[in-house]
Amino acid sequence: MQRIGLIIVGDEILSGKRADKHLARVIEILAARGLRLHWAQYVGDDRGAITALLRRSFASDEIVFSCGGIGATSDDHTRQAAAAALGVEIELHPQAAALISQRCAEMAAEGRGSADMATPENRQRLKMGEFPRGARIVANPYNRIPGFAVGTHYFLPGFPAMAWPMIEAVLDSEFSSLFNADRLSERSMLVFDTAESLVAPIMEDIEARFAGVRAFSLPSLGDGQDGRTRRRHIELGVKGDAAQVDAAFEAMRQGVAALGAPFEET
Repeated sequence: MQRIGLIIVGDEILSGKRADKHLARVIEILAARGLRLHWAQYVGDDRGAITALLRRSFASDEIVFSCGGIGATSDDHTRQAAAAALGVEIELHPQAAALISQRCAEMAAEGRGSADMATPENRQRLKMGEFPRGARIVANPYNRIPGFAVGTHYFLPGFPAMAWPMIEAVLDSEFSSLFNADRLSERSMLVFDTAESLVAPIMEDIEARFAGVRAFSLPSLGDGQDGRTRRRHIELGVKGDAAQVDAAFEAMRQGVAALGAPFEET
C-alpha cells in the first residue's frame, strides 16, 4: 500500500495563533475512501526547514499533501523550498498565470481592483503562479488560484475551504485504484484497573504470533477526558490485516482473562 503523508506549514500553527484543522479532516477524507494517513508533520515558515523536509519526502514514493505557505508574501516559502529541494528553478506557470488573470478580471468586474495585470498588485498576485520547473497545476475550485504538484506531492493553500476539496479531487481523479485496497481492521477492549506492565507481555506475544497485526495500548487515568469512563482503564487492542485481526483479538482476550483483569469489548 502506498504510504500517505501530510505536511502542515505555518508559524501560526506552531505559535498557537490558529488551531490546526487539517489533520483531523484529512484523516476523515482518507477514511471515507478506505485509505489511511501514515504520517503528518508540522513545520514553521522557515525555508531551510521546509526544504530539508521536502528533500527527504521527494526521495520517497509516498503520496504527500502539503497545506500552507504557497502565497506570495515574504513569509510564504513552500514554492521556493520545493524548487530548492528538487534542484530546479522556479518559474511562472503559463496555465497558472492564465487562471490568476481570469480571477483578477472577475474581481475587477465586481469592483475590486483592476484587470490590468501590469499593476503592482496584480504582478504580486502572479507570483502565486510561480512553481518549480516541470510542476503541474492543481485546480482550486474556490477562487481559481491553483496549487501545484510534482510527482505524487501536492502543494495546496492553507485555507481549509480551498485545501480540502482539492485533496478530495486529487484522490478521486488520480488514486481511485487504491481505494479500499488496504484491508485493515481493528478490535479493542477496555481493561480496567490493570497496570500496563501486566498487559505488555500479551502485546508482545500477539505481535510475535501474528505478523500482519500490531497491538496497541491507550491508557486512561480515569479522568473522563477520553469521553468514555472515569474509571482507570487501558484501551487494549489489535489492528492490521483484516484476515488476522479476529484471531489475534481472541488470543489477546484469552491473555487478559488469564490475568483475571476485568474487561469489556468496545
